[in-house]
Amino acid sequence: MIHDFTYLKPSSLKEALTMLEEHKDDCKVICGGQSLLIIMRQGLLVTDYLIDIKHIKELDYIQFDAKAGLKIGATTTHHTIETSDVIKKNYPVLVAMENKLASIQVRNWGTIGGNLAHGDPSGDPASVLIALKANIKVGNAKGGRTLTLEDFCVDFFETALEEGEIVLEVQVPTPEAKTGATYQKFNLLESDQGMVAAAAAVTLNGGGKCKDVRVVLGNAGPKPVRIKRVEELLRGKGYDEKLFAEAGKIASEDCEPVTDIHASEEHRRHLLGVLTKRMLKQAWEQAKG
Repeated sequence: MIHDFTYLKPSSLKEALTMLEEHKDDCKVICGGQSLLIIMRQGLLVTDYLIDIKHIKELDYIQFDAKAGLKIGATTTHHTIETSDVIKKNYPVLVAMENKLASIQVRNWGTIGGNLAHGDPSGDPASVLIALKANIKVGNAKGGRTLTLEDFCVDFFETALEEGEIVLEVQVPTPEAKTGATYQKFNLLESDQGMVAAAAAVTLNGGGKCKDVRVVLGNAGPKPVRIKRVEELLRGKGYDEKLFAEAGKIASEDCEPVTDIHASEEHRRHLLGVLTKRMLKQAWEQAKG
């Protein structure tokens, strides 16, 4: 049963930030509510004020410029991202990720800002966006600031949002030439959250060797886990199946999965090693193509 609260529906970003400043001691922001309402129903969260920013048009947009990169407003739905032609052309891994995010009903209503602000390490977007070197813009009534998405993710259901702040925008740089990016999660049910996931982005130089690489694992710790030992291993190297196997082994060692009703820690480590090897190989082949 959900505790009584006062529902506030601002019509503009300015009004929303003013409300948030006024009630910052006892309020929560809802932007879709796919996860928040479940927590409230379970009695894990109680608030006196609920500020709904879902319908603020100022934050519902997708913009792309070859130099500035991609900008996605916080209230943009997963389905809008999934069906965006400009994202499909320039960031196909984001479309592939969204195609596998929960169900079509969730994607039709859930938003990118709400997903990231929730801070669930099993969520799909964060791992892919970190692999793509994304930043996130947040703000309150006094102004805004931008930080890397990697720094934004802090712990289980904890982000770097400060008092009175909300997510405003996701910013993704334009990928360099000869860059491939891939993502895959392992789940038992198609529309269920991933048991584990792996994202990889590989950039090659003119000689076909690794110029840059990022490997990020989902549901492998208290937040998306970037495997820097793998990145160091592959930089400057050429395509090598043995290196990919070694990368998978390192990934299985450098993560922090837990045992729960869905899988044991040991099984999750095995899956993460397999997915890391597979995603690196596919991303490398994309980059060559």
